[in-house]
Parts: sequence; structure tokens; C-alpha cells
Amino acid sequence: MTTTPENLEPEIGEAEVARPDTPPAETEDLSAEEEAQTALLRDIVEAIDGGREARLRTLVESLHSADLADLIGLMDAHHRIALVEVLRADLDPEVLTELEGAALEQVIGVLEPGEIAEAVCKLEIDDAVDVLEELEASERQQVLEQVPGEERMAIEAGLAYPEDSAGRLMQRDLIAVPPFWSVGQTLEYLQKEDDLPNDFWEIFVVDPHYKPIGTMPLSWVMRATSEQKMSDLMTSEQTLIPVALDQEEVAYLFRQYNLVSAAVVDKSERLVGMITVDDIVDVIDEEAGEDILALAGVSEGDVNISVRSISRTRFGWLLLNLLTAIMASLVIAMFGASIEKLVALAVLMPIVASMGGNAATQTMTVAVRALATRELTAVNTFRVLGKELAVSIMNGTVLAIIMGVIAALWFSNQALGMVIAAAMVINMMVAGLSGILVPVALERLDIDPAVASTVFVTTITDIIGFLAFLGLAALFLI
Repeated sequence: MTTTPENLEPEIGEAEVARPDTPPAETEDLSAEEEAQTALLRDIVEAIDGGREARLRTLVESLHSADLADLIGLMDAHHRIALVEVLRADLDPEVLTELEGAALEQVIGVLEPGEIAEAVCKLEIDDAVDVLEELEASERQQVLEQVPGEERMAIEAGLAYPEDSAGRLMQRDLIAVPPFWSVGQTLEYLQKEDDLPNDFWEIFVVDPHYKPIGTMPLSWVMRATSEQKMSDLMTSEQTLIPVALDQEEVAYLFRQYNLVSAAVVDKSERLVGMITVDDIVDVIDEEAGEDILALAGVSEGDVNISVRSISRTRFGWLLLNLLTAIMASLVIAMFGASIEKLVALAVLMPIVASMGGNAATQTMTVAVRALATRELTAVNTFRVLGKELAVSIMNGTVLAIIMGVIAALWFSNQALGMVIAAAMVINMMVAGLSGILVPVALERLDIDPAVASTVFVTTITDIIGFLAFLGLAALFLI
């Protein structure tokens, strides 16, 4: 629950949640850890297949929730469902927060609405929202009907915020005190109040309208004298996060200002929650994973989803790639007569296109990451573009000389070597330019550059590579 003095009690609260088990110490030998996990998974599967429930419970009862979630994610659907059927009421609710995608859907699909309601009541509001958003609307309503009023209001408020927004990330349990309180009053309040957040690193100071006017790290409170006023000690410089802000922007603020926690405010600038760095770590991991998948034209990285779902999500990008490949083939077709006269062109032209594509991919990957971390902005775009162009010319020249010599010796044709060398330099330069300009242009058009850059960049380098090589060959060799 948002813990605050009675005269500043918020409208919505959350029940105190249980602290998860202490995570195990890190193991230095990762290979040994993997072997132990494999052996444990094998024992669990054998216990499930043998119907030995007592043995199964013994194997999993001492596991940390994160470790159990990892094992559940590694199982096939049959054993995953069987395990949950055995544990059911004894399943640690924290396990649900560690699962994602198809594995989470399958686990909560086994549980009854009442069991899910009991589990989410033990979770923090942001974690409860993450679990319930995996349910269909009708199933979610059945679960919410069995959640006590106060918790239900908080969860419904969280679900009302846009997906991937600060409202979905925030916790409603925090400490807020008025500015006229002394440090002694604050400490006494913290000592006597039973319903405190499990973890917090700072105390928010709010005015009578519940608007944050300052903050104090706990270390400051512990070192201050009891007579000092909170208003005298607090820092008014704080990072306030709008409740509708995208989670990627929130992660940027935490990284930019080295935040451990931050206040979340609504449109009226009233304090409605708090985001802590542990939630941001998950966001950074999620966003990085999405960008990596998007660069390959894949929208789903969950190994537990069905073949049909995987096929459906990938087909669109493959179809687009097919269309762009046809465009490149049309360029080749324009020089069909030249290729018939000099077969060496057919042998060498894939080299020009592939070198350009690889160089563009290198530049594009750096550009997409720089855009995501805001290292590449309108201020330094032309400087970065110039640097990448210089790198492309240097690498292109060296590689062109190497390939030119190889081609000249291979086909005993010095002119052919010079043509392929010139074509490689041209395509490498285009690769450097497109690797920067395409992601930047997509960003300006509010299109995710991680999703769309690859198709456009590879198409450009393929077309320019074929056009430069075959065009120069038609001019100077045929």
C-alpha cells in the first residue's frame, strides 16, 4: 500500500506482499551449473512420468522461484502442465512473475480463477498486472471478481494504462510524508507502521495536494538529527515520470540520471506510484531482446509458441524480402546479354552484393543501437555519417584491391579486376550511407528502425551492387 500519513492518504492502495526467497549465490563454474540444472530437470521429468508426487515436491520445494520458472520454461507443454497440476496451491506466486509468453499462458491456463486470484493478491500490483494481462478479457474478469476490493481497484487501474507505459511498471506501495514533519516523526512513523513497502530507497515529500515537492534517500534520513525538518533536508531536484510515458523512455531516464527509484505522476502531477530499478532491468532486457529479434525480421522469440504462430509472424517479413529480391533480380535481368557474353560476371556479382550487405549490416546495427540509447541524434547525425563514410571508403578500398587482384588473376583479365574493384568501392560507400540514413529516416517517420531497417538496407546494397558491377562491365568490358 502507498504508505503515508492519514491526512495524505491516497485513494488506491495495495496489500503488503511477501518477500521472495533469498536468491542463491552465483556459481563460478557455469558449465557445472548447467549440468546440475539438466540433471534436476531430468529427475523432475522422471518423477512426473512415474507419478511420484512426493518425490516431485521434494525436488522443487527448495528451489528459488526464478530457478523453478527456468525449469518450467525448459519443459515441454505436457510436463509443464503436469507439474502445475501437482503443485497448484503450493506454487509460489513469484514463479508467475518469472515466466513469460506461451509458458505463462499454459501455467495460468491450468489454474482456476480462484487460484489465480489468490496468487495475484500476494504479488505487487505491477507484477499482478503483468500476469493478468496474459488472460482473455472474460477470464481476467472472472479472476478480478474474486480479488478483494482494494487490490482489485489497484489492479484495474494498472490495467487501464497503456501497455508498455510507466503506469504498467509502477508500484503503488511507497512512503510519502508532509514537508513539515521532522526526521524524528518520520522515523517513528516508519517504525510503528505495519503496512510498509517491502523495499524502498527514498521517501517522497508531498504537499497537501499530494504533489511531490522533494525526495530524501534513506541514508540521509538515517544520518540526520531527529529535530531537522524534512523540508530542510529534502532535495527538490527529482525526476518525475509521467504515468503514460513509454517504458523505453523510462529506461532511458533511469540510465541517463543513474536513478534507483523515481516518482510517477498523473496528468495533475499527483504522486500515483514509484518505479524502481529492478523493474527497469527487466525493461532493458526486454527492449534489447525485441530489437535483436526485429533486426532479423522476427517478432517473437519465445521457444514455447506453436509452429503455426511462428510461421504466421515470420511470413510477412519473408514475403517482403521475396519482393525486394525480385527487384534485385530485375536489375540483373537488365544486363542479361552482358552476362551471356562474359560468364565471369555471374560468378563475381554475388561478391559485390554480399560485401555491401555485410558492411551495411555492421553500420546499421551500430546506428540502431545508437538511436535507441540516444547517442545518435539530429545534432551529430552528419558527423557520424561522415565517420561511417570514411570507414566505408577505407575498408572498401582495401577489400577492392584484394578482390581486384584475385579476379584479374582468376580470369586473366585485368580490366575485370578493375571493374569489380570499382564496383566494390561504390557499393561499400552506399552501404555506409544507407546503414546510417535508413535508420535515421525511419526514426524521423516514427517507424521503429530495428524492425524495418534490414529490409530496406539490404535491398539498396543489392540493387546498387548489381547495378554498379554490371553497369561498369557493360561499359568497359562488353
